[in-house]
Formats: sequence, structure tokens, C-alpha cells
Amino acid sequence: MYTLLRKEVSSFLNSLIGYSVVIVFLLINGLFLWIFPMQFNIPDYGFASIDNLFTLAPWVFLFLIPAITMRSFAEEQRSGTIELLLTKPLTDLEIILAKYLAGVVLVLFSLLPTLVYFVSVYRLGQPAGNIDMGGTWGSYLGLLFLGAGFTAIGIFASSVSGNQIVSFLIAVFLSGFIYIGFEFIYSLSLFGRIDLFIQQLGISAHYASMSRGVIDTRDIIYFLSLIAVFLMLTRFNLERRKW
Repeated sequence: MYTLLRKEVSSFLNSLIGYSVVIVFLLINGLFLWIFPMQFNIPDYGFASIDNLFTLAPWVFLFLIPAITMRSFAEEQRSGTIELLLTKPLTDLEIILAKYLAGVVLVLFSLLPTLVYFVSVYRLGQPAGNIDMGGTWGSYLGLLFLGAGFTAIGIFASSVSGNQIVSFLIAVFLSGFIYIGFEFIYSLSLFGRIDLFIQQLGISAHYASMSRGVIDTRDIIYFLSLIAVFLMLTRFNLERRKW
């Protein structure tokens, strides 16, 4: 599995895909946080905080991660190499994990350069260092889990169709619905006592909880469960090809 993981990561880093992802992620967030005179602009915000990064980043990931993962299995199916891959001395789960972890590594690579934003805001504070450290690191952890969840959804979507565009659209729809769909249903107050339960099914509630700097095991269990469910669904799709 390690060999396949290394191959997948190398395929990202040896092509424009990996660098394009990092550049696009940093460019979009950088423009909104430092250049455009909008509500997200840090210098205009008046406080030593990068909270706006954690508001913007999930929406960028919502489209960027499906663009990364759409080729994972869709390209294999289109080119006919999926059968060859499945004959390797690897289990279906190992193949899935290798492709999934490669996507997570790329997400992590895209997050690391944003520490420059953190250092900048840290030094701009009056006095320097006047920033909510707990909330910041909790937000980073939440964003990493959110990216990992979107990656699992994207891997599943890629296994559904041999068409990369279809896989991309499925991943965007599923990720968007799980991110804010349950929050929207909750806001309608249609189900009475179970409204709060419905809200907890969505990523947004758990991401917001971690962003407050309090790492609750329930939030971690939620993200791990979400990842496990979509990886198992991906495994089911691959096994179905053998029937």
C-alpha cells in the first residue's frame, strides 16, 4: 500500500495538479483576506484574527477537493486500468486508502503555507501575539478534518462514474449537502425534537464546534465516522465490479 501511496503522491507533485491546487487555494484565500476590500479583509477587520480564513476555506475546498479526487478511480475506469489495479497484490481497502491518503496529503500541503497568514496576524496584533491561539489551532484541526471528509466523499464519487466531470459534480453536491444541507433543514424547524439531531448530522455544526478551540471527542468521532462510511461505500462500488 505504501508503494501505491507514494506513487499517487508523486503523480500529484510531479505534475501541475498538486502545485495548482496549493496555488489556487492560497491565491483565492489571499485575495479575499488581504486584497479585496470586503468583509473578509483582515487589515480592515480591525482585530488580530484569521477567523475569516476558516470561513472562506471550506467553500474553496468544496470545489477544489472534488477537482483533486475526481480522477482517482474515474480515470482508472475510463482508461481500463482499474482491472489491472485490482489484480495487484493489494486488497480493495488498501487501494482505496492509498488514494484517499494521497488526497489528504495534498490537502495538508495546501494548508501548511497558510501558516504565513497566522504569523502575519500574530505579529500585527497589539501587542504582538494578541490572538486567540486555542480557537486558531482548533480551527486548523477542524479544517483538516473537513478536508479529509471532503476527500473521502470525492473518492467515493470518483468510484461511481467513469466520467470525471460527473464524479466532480457528484462530489460537489454531496459535500455541499453534508456541509450546509443539514444546517438548512435544521433552520426550518420542521421536525421538532429531532431538529438538533438533524443539525448534528452535518459537517458545519462539528466544524464550528472545533473552531471554538474546544476539541470534543464527539466531533472527532463524527469526522472519523463520516470518512469511514464513504470509504466503505467506495469499497462496495469496487467489489461490485467483480460480480
